Amino acid sequence: MWISLILSLPTENATARMRAWRALKACGAAVLRDGVYLLPQREPCHRVLRAVAADVQAAGGSAHLLKVVAEDDAAYARLFDRGDDYAALWVEIDTARRAPPGVVGAAYPARQARRLRKAVSALTEIDFFPGEAKRQVEGAMAELEALAMRARAPHEPRARTGDIAPRAAANYRARRWATRARPWVDRLACAWLIRRHIDPRATFVWLAEPVGAADVPADAVGFDFDGATFTHVGAKVTFEVLLAAFGLDRPALARLGALVHFLDVGGVEPPEASGVERVLAGMREALADDDQLMLMASGVFEGLHVAFKAEAEAEAAA
Repeated sequence: MWISLILSLPTENATARMRAWRALKACGAAVLRDGVYLLPQREPCHRVLRAVAADVQAAGGSAHLLKVVAEDDAAYARLFDRGDDYAALWVEIDTARRAPPGVVGAAYPARQARRLRKAVSALTEIDFFPGEAKRQVEGAMAELEALAMRARAPHEPRARTGDIAPRAAANYRARRWATRARPWVDRLACAWLIRRHIDPRATFVWLAEPVGAADVPADAVGFDFDGATFTHVGAKVTFEVLLAAFGLDRPALARLGALVHFLDVGGVEPPEASGVERVLAGMREALADDDQLMLMASGVFEGLHVAFKAEAEAEAAA
């Protein structure tokens, strides 16, 4: 089943015409002919077309939404082939992957990965019939994001495989916790989480990189380095591993985990990401003492958690 929008606008209303065209292009609508657009019969698609139709009518035009039954669904599906778009993105991703680091600088992969991840996410959102092209681009994108992570943090831990064992917070009270010095988002967020939800009397040891077994105090709980008690597991960053290990599966903390995940290894970008990243980067540049940096950053994560928790409670009460 398909849904079609047939619209007509007065020729003098160029603003409304451009607004409708942009909305239809952004949602991936196929053009059957001038003024006739098609999308699969899915609720998000229907919602977009209803909004465009209402806007057109408010601007003095006419708009009609029709359900369409096709004799040949495959022919209609081919109108939504995104192969050329994926091919163009793959070329850009491959170019970024192969760029010589000495020429473009260490920050280049991260900048390109962020830009291209947005483009990939936008394309996959309107890829209603995904196939091999999407799989290839997602694979190339994952490689670029891994390259960007290594360029930004060469000693970032390698993800372990396997399950995350449950832990009891009662067994981790008044402990020393050890991680890599000059902490960035994942380690800073972990330090806040440990003090706030696991071990309120925790103290922290900052280890010079690269971290070896001999560098970790015997009585310390290691996190976010190769061989640590808590580190990356599968697709989860260390903050998410701590959430899973200590049963902290709450909406506000999960949302904070998604933010930390993106800022640490990439992926889907939360709306708060760029602002939080700039604040933390400024703190890291301004504060040479890692204990001070942790305390200042903890205020940021506490504020985010309070805001996320309030939003989650409001949604639950609605």
